[in-house]
Amino acid sequence: MRDVSVDSDVPAFWQRLGRPGLVDVHTHFMPKPVMDAVWRYFADAQRNFGHAWPVHYQLPEPERLTILDRLGVRAFTALVYPHKPGMAAWLSGWAREFAARTPGCAATGTFYPEPSAAGYVRDALDAGTRIFKAHVQVGGYDPRDPLLDPVWGQLAEAGTPVVVHCGSGPIPGRHTGPGPFGEVLERHPRLTAVIAHAGAPEYDAHLDLLERFPNVCLDTTMVGTPYLADFAPLPAAVIARYADLGDRIVLGSDFPNIPYAYAEQLAALDGWGLGDDWLRAVCWDNGARLLGLV
Repeated sequence: MRDVSVDSDVPAFWQRLGRPGLVDVHTHFMPKPVMDAVWRYFADAQRNFGHAWPVHYQLPEPERLTILDRLGVRAFTALVYPHKPGMAAWLSGWAREFAARTPGCAATGTFYPEPSAAGYVRDALDAGTRIFKAHVQVGGYDPRDPLLDPVWGQLAEAGTPVVVHCGSGPIPGRHTGPGPFGEVLERHPRLTAVIAHAGAPEYDAHLDLLERFPNVCLDTTMVGTPYLADFAPLPAAVIARYADLGDRIVLGSDFPNIPYAYAEQLAALDGWGLGDDWLRAVCWDNGARLLGLV
């Protein structure tokens, strides 16, 4: 274990692991008006959910891309998500165009429970979308909505991963927690789902989903960082369970919308003491496989 305290330490981290960089499955790039709205929400985070959230990388898009390149993030996503009907197809189209002009970015899509969802998700899959995002909390929808059943079915059949924010952090939603999405998995047990933020704060219950469904994994987004520990601490017993799941956990960061430096996420993972083989799998191998890079 070596110190990863500032961003300039990050290249030495992945060089130590003998990998060509990092694969980060949970990063956000959005149309500027949408990203600006997200940043306004975080600027008022103290009122919105009781914790200040100063976005560390609130910078123009070219500068954010330069930072990822400097860190050695070789593959990443442009996760987008709607909060109302009529947004998802447009956001998915924008994300595909962004990926087409941005080296290293995987084509990303999203959806919302609306009658057109199955059609535009099929179009996105046919256009080469490699990963989707579902945000149960922000969208305020029930993932069991019948309008989404054909969407989950298409993704399961295609083997295309979907990053699902179904945990109840930072504040509970009407349909958050492992129960509602667990029922989706019961209907679509082959679905390749990535539980965002490792399901925080319901870490144990979301780990149970990995034991029941072979294509479910977790991403590390914010998990174990001092910031998240203030309101969703990670129990030592959960870290012990992670030790045997090195092939089911993938690196995620929430870049650029994190209230600390990127290095803090890697420092948290390194600090669990699970070994370099575990870190190699989490920080490169599993994400590369998930995004079809190998």
